[in-house]
Amino acid sequence: MNAALTGQQETATAAKPEGALRIASVNVNGIRAAYKRGMADWLAARDVDILCLQEVRAPDAIVRQLLGEDWHILHAECENKGRAGVLIASRQAPSAERHHIGDDYFELSGRWVEADFKVSVQGAEKTLTVVSAYVHSGEADTPKQVDKYRFLDVMSERLPALAQASDFGLVVGDLNVGHTTLDIKNWKGNVKKAGFLPEERAYFDRFFGEEIGWRDVARQLAGDVDGPYTWWSWRGQAFDNDAGWRIDYHMATPGLAERAVSAVVDRAPTYAERFSDHAPLVVDYQF
Repeated sequence: MNAALTGQQETATAAKPEGALRIASVNVNGIRAAYKRGMADWLAARDVDILCLQEVRAPDAIVRQLLGEDWHILHAECENKGRAGVLIASRQAPSAERHHIGDDYFELSGRWVEADFKVSVQGAEKTLTVVSAYVHSGEADTPKQVDKYRFLDVMSERLPALAQASDFGLVVGDLNVGHTTLDIKNWKGNVKKAGFLPEERAYFDRFFGEEIGWRDVARQLAGDVDGPYTWWSWRGQAFDNDAGWRIDYHMATPGLAERAVSAVVDRAPTYAERFSDHAPLVVDYQF
């Protein structure tokens, strides 16, 4: 039965279904800091097959040292040291890799990386393309927002191409836009701020609408409820009051979205136990 849950209390006893592919995405807000705060313990307990990280913010050698030798790692660093960076770590070796979104302007931005994997469906070999993406946070009426819109424009072109080229397509990551009023606790106070601007949300109307036709997996499984949120500010009482934003996504082509059997936000039990200001979004896809 399809389910969307929040909290590590529920996930601690949730074994991965037989034949399922578990894909986790999390903005780690710096992988070195996340590991100091206990990320390794979370990862060891979650039986993840494909791990997608954003805001890695570390050199490749350090990333590989932290994750260890049991992963195939595809890592796109940002040319600006200590900024951005995305990766896909997988138990299975990918059959193909692509290191940026396709626009040379973003080639060294560390915001998009793609890997193809072979999956078996009723005895037939199919291709699953997984993307780890980190969309700009932006800032209204500044060059940062111009770059964000340019990136979203390129995404609008890349998503249909991915859907056409692969049997199953999946874009996960920190996309830095709350799509609807269900996705931000204090949406009324943010309608003029980056992350909830009408112009930004219109892109997601297209992504999940008839024009482009991808699916919002966590929303599909959770239904019309507030959240489940994936980001809370470090400041104030945002985490304790669950005043969060749902800005981390699994965006899937329809055929893959239909195979999603659970979506879980691994919200830490307490503020002190967080290893990032984002919580992992973990989805099981049944093949």
